Amino acid sequence: MKRLHNHIDSRVLRDLMEQSDELRMTISFYQYAQIGNPQLFRDFLYLHWEPLGVFGRIYVANEGINAQLSLPKANFEAFREHLNSISFLEGIRLNIAREDDGKSFFKLKIKVREKIVADGLNDDSFDVTNKGKHLDAAAFNELTSQEDTILIDMRNHYESEVGHFEGAVCPDVDTFREEIEVVTEMLKGKEDKNVVMYCTGGIRCEKASAWFKHQGFENVHQLEGGIIEYHRQVQEQGLPNRFKGKNFVFDERRAERISDDVIAVCHQCGDACDEHTNCVNPGCNLLFIQCDACKAKSEGCCSDECQEVIHMSEEGQKEWRRKNTVSNKTYRKGRSAALKYKATNAPTEI
Repeated sequence: MKRLHNHIDSRVLRDLMEQSDELRMTISFYQYAQIGNPQLFRDFLYLHWEPLGVFGRIYVANEGINAQLSLPKANFEAFREHLNSISFLEGIRLNIAREDDGKSFFKLKIKVREKIVADGLNDDSFDVTNKGKHLDAAAFNELTSQEDTILIDMRNHYESEVGHFEGAVCPDVDTFREEIEVVTEMLKGKEDKNVVMYCTGGIRCEKASAWFKHQGFENVHQLEGGIIEYHRQVQEQGLPNRFKGKNFVFDERRAERISDDVIAVCHQCGDACDEHTNCVNPGCNLLFIQCDACKAKSEGCCSDECQEVIHMSEEGQKEWRRKNTVSNKTYRKGRSAALKYKATNAPTEI
């Protein structure tokens, strides 16, 4: 029987991807649908996508699929034909990365999850199909320019820190689950306002818009296709670009530049910078913003302690890791007392 997982060491796969000159493209899509047997569907996808050279991170659940992947450009039509052969994916919009060298993923991972996005909501308590009105780029620009519109970034703090729309409320949250709670509280008493939401590719807003309509907000809107599709439309149609900075993405690229504006700062020195990196101490792996000068000075580490650790013997590093368990509470993204210039987007009211 064919193995339905890749068991090659990730470091080897990453090196192979970096050395390859194969032309690849990065794609993302999602679809809410009733999937009776997610494990069977997951195995079905792996059997068909692995021969096409698909890499990526795909989540499958009873409620649908959430896919972020790359594949050889030569296999794009074959991949799209396969999607069209699946009833609930036929004709689905594919968000194609704009700033892309194809080296976004190095391994195919398809996982079965309870939900395709961890939102903390009880789907049985409201109508998840009663979603907000979708806006294309032109309609989005028009509506968000009106004074009675509230524009909300439905992403996490480390995403909005490097890029967001002009005038957007960017809650200082670590998870989507937390954001729904925070925004629900912030919007109380403003049920008559136009509410417009956006996220990376649209998936978080699909569920959030239905939740806010359930909470009594009638004029709920969402940016169709998220920032990725907005970027495509403003470029192709010559529309004003209201997004400033970078669009954070969850792959090896870390971000796509949407405008030349650099709105963030290095977390170590405070100079203008929007380059994310991971601390090279494998026992830390903190995601943070670091300029080239600080990277050279600290050898890619987030703190003096981590810099000391990387010069320890292998046994010394193992002992350090045993004594310093890294908490996953905030997913290790920009949250550390060692970082002096951490930005916060924490409005107390709208």
